[in-house]
Amino acid sequence: MVKEDGVDYIAMPTWKVYFIQLLDIAGLGPIFGPILGALYGPSALVWIVVGCIFGGAVHDYFSGMLSVRSGGKSIPEVVGDIMGMPARQALRLFSVVLLVLVGVVFILGPAKLLANLTGFNVQLLVACIFVYYFLATILPIDKIIGRLYPIFGALLLFMTVGVLVGLVYNGYDILPNLDVATNTHPGDKPIWPLLFITLSCGAISGFHSTQSPLMARCIQNEGHGRQVFYGSMIMEGFIALIWATVGLSFYESPAAMNAIIASGSPAAVVNEACNTLLGPFGGFLAIMGVVILPISSGDTAFRSTRLILAETFKMDQTKATKRLAIAIPLFVLAFFITQVDFNIIWRYFGWSNQMLSMLVLWSAAIYLAKKGKLHWICSLPATFMTAVDVAFILQAKIGFNLPETPSNYISIAAALVTLVAFLLLAKPSEGAEGQAEFS
Repeated sequence: MVKEDGVDYIAMPTWKVYFIQLLDIAGLGPIFGPILGALYGPSALVWIVVGCIFGGAVHDYFSGMLSVRSGGKSIPEVVGDIMGMPARQALRLFSVVLLVLVGVVFILGPAKLLANLTGFNVQLLVACIFVYYFLATILPIDKIIGRLYPIFGALLLFMTVGVLVGLVYNGYDILPNLDVATNTHPGDKPIWPLLFITLSCGAISGFHSTQSPLMARCIQNEGHGRQVFYGSMIMEGFIALIWATVGLSFYESPAAMNAIIASGSPAAVVNEACNTLLGPFGGFLAIMGVVILPISSGDTAFRSTRLILAETFKMDQTKATKRLAIAIPLFVLAFFITQVDFNIIWRYFGWSNQMLSMLVLWSAAIYLAKKGKLHWICSLPATFMTAVDVAFILQAKIGFNLPETPSNYISIAAALVTLVAFLLLAKPSEGAEGQAEFS
C-alpha cells in the first residue's frame, strides 16, 4: 500500500477486502439473475459455470489487477490508458450514467419494499437511504463499508447455503430436468442471446469492473489479487448456481415460477422459497436480504461515481470539502432522477452492462498482447461477448428489432471481424516480453 490517504486508499485485511469485493459485485445480482435465467432451463447452469470461470472471473481479475498496476485508477482511466482518449471519454460517460442509474434503482426498490413491510412513508424511507448512501460515499471506506459488508456477506452466504440445505432436507427433486438443449422459457424467448444478457451476475457482468478498483485501493499485496478478484467472482458463481438450482427445483415448472415472478418480481420467489425451506427465520432472512443486498450495491455505485468524476476533473479526494464538492451535485442529480420515469433508459441496462464487460475484456486482451503474453484468456471471452451484445441489440425491440437468423449471422461476423482486427493491430511492444506477470 503506497498511496494510503485515509479515505479511499486504506489497507485492510485480505479477508475483509474479499467480503467487501463480494458484496460490491454481488448484491441481489446472483439471486435475481439466476432465478430469471432458470426460466430458460438447465442451460442457465451451464452458462453460470462456463461464464463464471472463463468470463466473469477473468474479467473481474483483470479489471482489479490492472487497477492495482495503475495505482488504483478507476476503470475508465485503465481502459483509456490502454485504448486511448476516445475510449477513456466514452467510458467515463458510460460508467457514470450506468452507476447513477444503479444507485437510483437501489434507492427506490428497497424503499418501496420497506414501505410495504413497515407502513412507513416511501419518501421518508427514500430520504433515509439517501442519507446512508451519502455518508457511505464520502466517509473513509473503512468506517461504514468496511464494517458492515462482512456482516452482509455472511447474511448472503447463510441465506444461500440455507436454501440449498432446505431443498435437500425437504425432499425436493433436485434438478429433475437436465436437458440443457431444451428451452423451457414460458414466453418462448430464445436462449441466444437473451440468457447471456439476463443472467449476468454469477456469469459475467461489466458492473463488476466499476467496483473492483475500490478494493484495488485497499489490497495490501498484489499477490492477494487472485483470491480477492478471481475468488470473489467464483463465490458469486457458486451463489448463482444455488439460486438457479432453486429456480429449477422448487417449482413444478418454469411456468409456475414465472407466474410468481409476474405477480411480484424475483423477490417474491426469494420470499416464498426462504419461508418454505427455512421457516419464519428464513422469511426474516429473505426480507433482510432483499432489502439490504441492493443497498450494498447502491452505496458503492455512488462511491465509484464520485471517484470516476474526481479522476475526470483531477480533484484530490483527501479533503472532505473536495469530496463534498462532487457528492452534493451527484446526489442532487440522483434525487431529481428519482422523481422522473427513467424506465426507457433502464431497459438498456442489461445490454450496456454486457457492453462494458466486453470493452474491459478487449482492453485486458490488448494489454496482454502488447506485453507479449497469452491474450486468448481475454480475447476469446471478449469475442463471445461481442457476438452476444451485437445479437441482442439487433434482435431486441428496444434495438433494431431484426429477425433472429440474420441478426445472429451479423453478430457472429462482427465478433470475428473484431477478433481479426485485434490480432492484426495488437502487437507486442518492443522490450515488453515478460512484463505482464500477475501474482
